[in-house]
Amino acid sequence: MSGYLDELGALLRAGGVPAAQVEATVADLAAYVAETGADAEDEFGPVGEFAGQLLAAHTPETDAADATEWRWTADIFADRQTLARLGDQGWEVDRVDHLGRFVSHRDPERPQRWEYRREPVTPGGGRALAARLAPDGWEPCGTWICFEYFKRPRAASVGPAAQLDSPPAAPGRSVFFSRRFYLLLAVLLLALVTPGILWGSSDGDGPGFFAGMAVGGCVAIAALAAMWLWTARRRD
Repeated sequence: MSGYLDELGALLRAGGVPAAQVEATVADLAAYVAETGADAEDEFGPVGEFAGQLLAAHTPETDAADATEWRWTADIFADRQTLARLGDQGWEVDRVDHLGRFVSHRDPERPQRWEYRREPVTPGGGRALAARLAPDGWEPCGTWICFEYFKRPRAASVGPAAQLDSPPAAPGRSVFFSRRFYLLLAVLLLALVTPGILWGSSDGDGPGFFAGMAVGGCVAIAALAAMWLWTARRRD
């Protein structure tokens, strides 16, 4: 893997990509390969071709406002809606990095609309799912924990209307969290802390507090599992 990424970095630097951006890109790819356990060449293709794709999408970043790459994140309650909205503005997701951010870009010359879908996936089931969706034009564009994201040009469903004549500027923020996400965080925090406080107060000693925290942790895990099951059933 290191040999592949070293060669990729060298090709990107030779193509004029700034060293800092090369290091960030290589680090993201290394983290992705390490997390998925995939072979770098099987995942990204021959290093020369992959470097050519990255160089084709690269625009010299003389001004941050002119940069075409954009990284953003959303919670599982808002990701599909946000993907739909940003895809309609011409943003194409390339991958999901190790921090859970969608790494996306927009063609500065011929922007077009994109559409996305999210599917729950079991360990090792990503390739079978991708093969099932491929005939309809869907291709993988990122994995996050138990979800696989797919993209396809909007032209597949609406034809020439997918072309964008004057796309809007990139949003002024890069974090899209929903109210339900913040509510879930509050509920989990209460589930974790409240039993510890109550048990600690009733027993009057430290072990009671930690026992309560353990119970709260189990409740929090159960809540997360229930949330995952509920979300997984809400397929596109």
